Amino acid sequence: MSPTKIEGMPREMIALRVSREVQDGMYVNLGIGIPTLISNWIEGKDVILQSEIGMLKTGALAEGDDVDQDLINASCQAVTALPGSCYFDIAESFAMIRGGHIDIAVMGALQINARGDYSGWSNPARGLFVGNIGGSMDLCAGAKKLYIAMEHTTKDGEYKIVNELSYPATAMGKVAMLFTDLAVIEITPRGMVLKEVMAGLTAKDVQSVTEPKLIISPNLKEIEL
Repeated sequence: MSPTKIEGMPREMIALRVSREVQDGMYVNLGIGIPTLISNWIEGKDVILQSEIGMLKTGALAEGDDVDQDLINASCQAVTALPGSCYFDIAESFAMIRGGHIDIAVMGALQINARGDYSGWSNPARGLFVGNIGGSMDLCAGAKKLYIAMEHTTKDGEYKIVNELSYPATAMGKVAMLFTDLAVIEITPRGMVLKEVMAGLTAKDVQSVTEPKLIISPNLKEIEL
């Protein structure tokens, strides 16, 4: 029996919450989907966003006359260029990624478990084995911290936080924090620690749509935006 679907925060609010973890001086890479929205919430911070295609210091998503089809993020969305932006080839980009120079990588996910394993590149439920793991495996291995930003369940209310992955893995044991439309969860050697919940929800509500048993933080609080 599927868990009951709970209406959560908009995707933009998930991105806003993750942006609070991004501090001045950090080099950050934003993956496809919700993570790219984080770029709209870091204005005023001295943060260097790295785009895998070969750009440093990308800004917010571009609109109107600011759109340049040559300046894109991981989701192929047009982005702005901040003062000091620079450009380089894919070899230099992956030297940064594989060399351990990225402080935080934020990725989307299809599934994640309590050990910090996650799947994010292929969804067999579509009926075809499609997708490409691409640079996500390099980012997961090379970034100092790996965060996941995603909706807590599927559109049909199925678990995305699972006991065991049923989709092909992107990385094993790498995820440090999980940010969803319902909660903020830390991945620890003891398991998943529930630290924050959406306003109006209880830990029991979040557990009802989460397959692994959650550890409730003694300092559990509402998600701070």
